[in-house]
Amino acid sequence: MLFVIRCLDKKNHLPVRQENRPAHVAYLKSFGEKLFAAGAILDDNEMMCGSVVILDVADKAEAEAFAAGDPYAKAGLFEQRSIDRWNKVLP
Repeated sequence: MLFVIRCLDKKNHLPVRQENRPAHVAYLKSFGEKLFAAGAILDDNEMMCGSVVILDVADKAEAEAFAAGDPYAKAGLFEQRSIDRWNKVLP
């Protein structure tokens, strides 16, 4: 099942994002083929202000465990997080 994890950063936390980015990227890569897509949300000034990750996992509990284990989450970067089932239709 595909799940979209959408996270928005706390205001003025870009330094926290930058400091934890190498660990975050390594964490993403460790999920191999379960990682469908991932990338940063950008604000109007092209600055990173959040994240979107799409995972192919067994259930929502596994998606929640992934989100909780993310180095960004552990560093307290996020103000908001949502996890939703996603149905890829196109292309």
